[in-house]
Amino acid sequence: MPEGVVYLLEFLLVFCEDALFFGFVLPGETVLVAAAALASAGHADIWIVWGIAVAAAILGDTVGYEIGKRYGTGLRASKLGQRVGERHWDQAIQIVKARGGVSVFIGRWIALLRALVPPTAGMAGMRYRTFLVWNAIGGITWATVYSVIGYLAGKAAKQLAKHISSAILIALGIVAVLAIVVVHVRRHRRSAHRQPTDPAPSPTPLHQDVSDATAVPAEASDHLVRDQDPQQ
Repeated sequence: MPEGVVYLLEFLLVFCEDALFFGFVLPGETVLVAAAALASAGHADIWIVWGIAVAAAILGDTVGYEIGKRYGTGLRASKLGQRVGERHWDQAIQIVKARGGVSVFIGRWIALLRALVPPTAGMAGMRYRTFLVWNAIGGITWATVYSVIGYLAGKAAKQLAKHISSAILIALGIVAVLAIVVVHVRRHRRSAHRQPTDPAPSPTPLHQDVSDATAVPAEASDHLVRDQDPQQ
């Protein structure tokens, strides 16, 4: 595969995973590990692979943040948002509420949240400076870890190739990648089927205040008034 094609595919797939929810089909880790493995075999430069992964991860999350900030809850109500599932949106909202900016870093390491936390942060009105800091930290560390894993895996595969034929090695690599994709897709479908069949209540806005639990219903209040009135 030409070196330029490796870089182009890596950028597009990692970027689209965060910006366009493409990670539900092909996780970015798989793409980055594959690109780094190719670099270990001399088909690409590992530093360029790493730099592209950092740039694509940060830019993709930034686009997701801006989409959430602009469209708000309308994104969740859209056809694409409904395909994600209410339960997954609720998970993203809970982690953003509980962890704030740190949630952007945490979401970078979880395939599902990687696509949902950035737009949720935008919906919640998180300051962009806070978002950018944690987005950069997450993107750099994520790209570093999986670039190293892919590069070392490629070196190990090269040593293994000395003992088995290249055709078998290629077949094993293809099977491994397909297995990762199949497991990821099945896990996503299984979690979608677990959602309740009854229509879910309207989602709670991120800024909605908690209602007063001590409020007395109107009917109960009328009974109390009649009980206290001696003429009744």
